[in-house]
Amino acid sequence: MTEAKEMIKVEKLNKSFGDLHVLKDVDLTVFESDVVCLIGASGSGKSTLLRCLNFLEKKDNGTIMIENEEVDLSRNDVNKIRERVGMVFQHFNLFPHKTVLENVIEAPIHVKKMGKREATEEGKALLEKVGLADKANVYPSKLSGGQKQRVAIARALAMKPDIMLFDEPTSALDPELVGEVLTTMKELAKEGMTMVVVTHEMGFAREVADWVVYMNDGKIIEVGHPDELFDQPKEARTKEFLQTTMLK
Repeated sequence: MTEAKEMIKVEKLNKSFGDLHVLKDVDLTVFESDVVCLIGASGSGKSTLLRCLNFLEKKDNGTIMIENEEVDLSRNDVNKIRERVGMVFQHFNLFPHKTVLENVIEAPIHVKKMGKREATEEGKALLEKVGLADKANVYPSKLSGGQKQRVAIARALAMKPDIMLFDEPTSALDPELVGEVLTTMKELAKEGMTMVVVTHEMGFAREVADWVVYMNDGKIIEVGHPDELFDQPKEARTKEFLQTTMLK
């Protein structure tokens, strides 16, 4: 058996905002095709960790390796790294003055210098993949929140990333629209996309994650297979968090 490739390796990662120490000596390894769900209360550091992995936040110290390459912003081109690490945010950030298809093909044309015809073909295929082939020429204002988020996923996939990061992709959606976005993400997981997902959707984490990471107060408290972590958490803080979450 060949050893799984390390896609992300974080060691002793620290990040503060002023006096607030948000990430405290975080260690995390994500292997190829892993789906890792980060759970924890608001303010536990989950989103900051994700933003450090996409270099939207600059770490204070520690090591971040992407596909066995240590990333140093003084040396590496952050835009090249971001081509390999796609990110889907809580809010969709679509260009309102561009159609759905134009939103999807914008980065491949301008960043990857792909020809318009090729980008358009690939963009249409991606819209079909996320169930929005019929919305290619529609403007974002005509879409539901769930549809906008699926466009945002297609837009991130258009760059052909090796890793996808999702920062609470369903938290801004009405409850009845959450399912369509999670279905799209489940399909990606089945196809073997390496994914790190910050989520409050415990059902999704249980069903789709290979590993669940519970964070509290800027630290990783527990890492485990979903069945283990949800049914037999080892740490008292994990147990307490899950009990509180399940009561909601």
